[in-house]
Amino acid sequence: MSTSGTVHTSASHADAPLTLTEPPARTLGFRESAGLWGNLGISLLLPVAAVYVVLPGQPLSVTLGAIVVGAVIGASLLGLAAAAGAREGVPGMVLLRGLLGRRASYLPTALNLVQCIGWATFEIVIIAEAASRVLDAPRWPFVLVAGVLATAMALRPLGVVKVLSRYAVWAALAAIAYLFVEVLSEPRAALDGGGAASFWTATDIVIALPISWFPLAADYTRHVRSGRVAGTSAALGYGLATVAMFTLGVLALAAYGSSGLDVIDALLAVPLGALAVLVLITVELDEAFANVYSTAVSAQNVVARLDRRLLALGVGATATLLALSFDIVAYEPFLFLIGAVFVPLIGVFLVAYALSAPGRWDTSDTAPARLVYLLPWLAGFVAYQLTLPTFFSGVGAGWTTWWTARQTDLGIDPANGWSASLISLAVAALLTAVIALLGARRGRQRA
Repeated sequence: MSTSGTVHTSASHADAPLTLTEPPARTLGFRESAGLWGNLGISLLLPVAAVYVVLPGQPLSVTLGAIVVGAVIGASLLGLAAAAGAREGVPGMVLLRGLLGRRASYLPTALNLVQCIGWATFEIVIIAEAASRVLDAPRWPFVLVAGVLATAMALRPLGVVKVLSRYAVWAALAAIAYLFVEVLSEPRAALDGGGAASFWTATDIVIALPISWFPLAADYTRHVRSGRVAGTSAALGYGLATVAMFTLGVLALAAYGSSGLDVIDALLAVPLGALAVLVLITVELDEAFANVYSTAVSAQNVVARLDRRLLALGVGATATLLALSFDIVAYEPFLFLIGAVFVPLIGVFLVAYALSAPGRWDTSDTAPARLVYLLPWLAGFVAYQLTLPTFFSGVGAGWTTWWTARQTDLGIDPANGWSASLISLAVAALLTAVIALLGARRGRQRA
C-alpha cells in the first residue's frame, strides 16, 4: 500500500514537512501549481538553447512547429508524472519505490542527487554570469548572492511557491511580453545557421526540457489538492512557458543573429532590454531553489528522518562553492547524460503506474524489489544512445566514440534525424507493458 493511504490536510499556513515521516500539507490549488510550473519554465536557458532548435534553411514556421510539438509531448508526460505525485502524496524518489522497490529506488535517487546538485550549480552560474554582463561587474558576488537566496528559498518551499504564483510570474510575463514586442518590431532575416538536423531532432531538444523535471515533479505536486489539478497545472504552466521562451529565443536570433549577437546580447540590445533581462535573472532563482530543495527531499528517500532544512543548507553551500570554483560548463555533458538516463525511466514509470491496480502502488518502507523493471529502463537508455550518443569532448570522448561505433555496427546513420527521446520512451514503455501484462497474467493463473 502507499504511504499516502490517508491524506492529512495541514493548516493553510503549514509548509513542507521537515522529514519523510510527516504527511505533506495539501495547500496548493491550480493557481499556485500553475504559477510554480510557469515560473520554472521561464528560464534563460531556453532562449539560449533555441539555437539548437533552429532548422537552417527552413521557414521559421517549421522551427516554431517543432517547438510546439515538443512542448506538447514533453509537458503532457510531465503532467502525468505530476498527477501521480499528487495522488500518492510522496516525493519523486519515494514514488519510484512503487516501481523498483525501496532499496532499488536508491539507484535513481543517487543519480538524481548528482543531477540536482549539478543543475543547482549551473543555475547559480547562469544567474551570476547574466547579471555580471548586464551590470558590467565581477561575477563572484552574484554567485554568493544567488547561492544564499536559493538556499533561503529552499527552507520554506511552499511559501516561495505562493509568492512565485502571486507576484513573480506576473513580473516575468511582463518582461517576456515587452521583449516579444521589441523583437517582433525588428525585421527578421532567414535563419541559415542552426543546430537542428531535422524536425524531430529539433523537437527532441524541446521535449527534453519538461521531461528533465520528471524526477522532481512529485516533490511539489504532493502538496496539490488533487491529481487532476496537479497534472493539468503542470502541463499547462510548463508547456506554455516552454513555447514562449523557445519562441522568444528563435525570434531574437532571426532579428539580431545576422549581426553576430547571441541570444542574451540580442535581448540586451533592445531598448530597456537590460531591465527586462534583470527581471528574468531574478526569476531564474526559482530553478536554483527547486534543485536545492529537491536534492534535500531526494536524500530523504534514504535518510527519512533527517531534517530537510539541514540538508538544504548543506546542498546550497556545496552548490555555491562549486559555482565559485568549478568549470560547470565542462560538467554539462555529464548532466545531459544523466538526463538521458531519466528519459526512459519516465516511460517505464508511467506505463507501470497506469497498469497497477488502484491503491496498490506501494511506496512504504517495505516496498518489495521489482528488479525486472530495470530491464526496460536499461533498454530505453541503450536505444537513446544508439539514436543520439551523448556528446563529450576531451575527457569522456571515448563514450561518444564507443556508441558511434555501435551505430556503425548496426547500420544506424549518425545523422539519422530521429528523436532519441521518443524512441527511448517507446522502447521502455513497450517492454514495460509486456512485463506488466505477463506479470498480471501469471498472477491470475496462480489465483
